[in-house]
Amino acid sequence: MAPGKVYLVGAGPGDPKLLTVKAVELLKQADIVIYDRLVGEAILTLTPEKAEKIYVGKRTGKHEAPQDKITELIIEKAKTGGTVVRLKGGDPFVFGRGGEEAEALVENGIEFEVVPGISSSVAAPMYAGIPLTHRDYAASVAIITGHRAGDAEKPINWAKIADAVDTMVILMGVESLQAITEKLINGGVSPQTPAAIIESGTLQQQRTIIAKIGTIAKLAEEKQVKPPAVIVIGEVANLGRKLAWFKKPLA
Repeated sequence: MAPGKVYLVGAGPGDPKLLTVKAVELLKQADIVIYDRLVGEAILTLTPEKAEKIYVGKRTGKHEAPQDKITELIIEKAKTGGTVVRLKGGDPFVFGRGGEEAEALVENGIEFEVVPGISSSVAAPMYAGIPLTHRDYAASVAIITGHRAGDAEKPINWAKIADAVDTMVILMGVESLQAITEKLINGGVSPQTPAAIIESGTLQQQRTIIAKIGTIAKLAEEKQVKPPAVIVIGEVANLGRKLAWFKKPLA
């Protein structure tokens, strides 16, 4: 039997209305869907009833399946034929391990295609009224992971990043926020620099906290901010105070 085709598909930041047209088309014709924790139930309802749905979600301290097992699963299912949709929150190639999975597919001679998704690194700040670039405040952006995979760990030079860009967007950084902010301040960032945390961006339960980088970690702890959340550091964060436009349905 000829192997099937794998689609590495971005499910976007949470709101199902932010799915791409192509993602919707593929979900409707999928034979197998291998999906992550941040993929909502509303998105999964787009798949055929007969489609096999396999959850491989990961969160800090608890993995349903380690990455190497997920990759093996994708290859195994692809070899049975049909259309395999590997569905990831955000974009497959923005801290989504899509590059690693694509490499494995190439090595195993399996055809694949990447379908971009809207990354939460852009969408969550946007829904909070925070533009990552602004002619008056920011001409450069860095998207940074708040934690790294164990064996593949490459130390993040926070001081170098702090001195290199106007806006920093940190994903998966809530649980390390105190350490991150301390490293940035030690690296030369003023404690008065604006910072924001957007929790559950684009979803009805979205909330935004804006403070200074010197106090944002303590405030996040007091308000019990939980992942998924996007952290923005830079002058643009203050714009969320006046440009916030997203209104919850029951607000």
